[in-house]
Amino acid sequence: MSHKFPFFQENNLTVISEFFLAGFPGSQFLRILFFCLFLVIYCGTICGNVLIVTLVSTSKNLHTPMYFFISQLSISDILLTTDIVPNLLHILLNNGGPITFLGCLSQLYFFCVAESSECLFLMVMSYDRYVAICDPLHYTSIMTRAFCMKFIVFCWLVSLLISLTDSLTIPTFTFCGPNIIDHFYCDLIPLIELACSDTFILQVEVFVLVVPLVITPSIIIILSYAKIIFSILRIPSSTGRHKAFSTCSSHLIVVSIFYWTIFSVYVFPTKGEMLISKILSLLYTVFTPFINPIIYSLRNKDIRKAVQEKTNKHRIIKLHT
Repeated sequence: MSHKFPFFQENNLTVISEFFLAGFPGSQFLRILFFCLFLVIYCGTICGNVLIVTLVSTSKNLHTPMYFFISQLSISDILLTTDIVPNLLHILLNNGGPITFLGCLSQLYFFCVAESSECLFLMVMSYDRYVAICDPLHYTSIMTRAFCMKFIVFCWLVSLLISLTDSLTIPTFTFCGPNIIDHFYCDLIPLIELACSDTFILQVEVFVLVVPLVITPSIIIILSYAKIIFSILRIPSSTGRHKAFSTCSSHLIVVSIFYWTIFSVYVFPTKGEMLISKILSLLYTVFTPFINPIIYSLRNKDIRKAVQEKTNKHRIIKLHT
């Protein structure tokens, strides 16, 4: 299939100024089916994460470091799914779709910001659980409001600034054809493969940035949970062990899903298996933001209690009006 889009001439070389996102292969019926599925997931993702942010902001019993971090994770999930899914829905309806070079860079930038912040938030949350379980007597003195705010501001600033490196480097490359990105969003690896100029600098940047954004947080998470599990096993009563493990099991599930897909796509990619890469990408761009609020709400009695209180308060107000 041939797709022709705007281009310009530079040194007698045809340079692409617009890409075509191929999306997913399949019949129109299958694409419409996926459209309906992803639309429902997108609506559920936005509603679920907005609910968590609202509850944490308005419920006094959720004004703790753990729920504050969960609300920041929800904001990151809202940013990620809003950056990816609306355009994905458009691609499914039209069997692919064009995206300008600037639009591609913008999508890649916000994708990197959301993914980077999520990596750092999950690391901070694991540290919070480590302090709560392994050093409970000093928890309130360590995880102060000021400390949590500084940690979150640091995570957002690092994500915003580091994500700029790729967005500033990519425009220096030449894209002379083909212009078809075999993906459902502007991801870094497909863009590198389309570049006609030498991308060694960008590959070095990616390799260097993977260390603070993926490798280091994953090591901290593994060490934190190793100590957490060791501390839980030392608790004499089975009830105490169950209670301690239940406080971090939700976070452990989210971490496992997120980092498994990230490592599969970026750290240990499967060469030549683009369909597998797309499916894995769906897990952390579409499904993970959807299941995060479900895992944190259904498995968390404090959030369920906050929802019930808000519902009862709304009913009381409605009865008096």
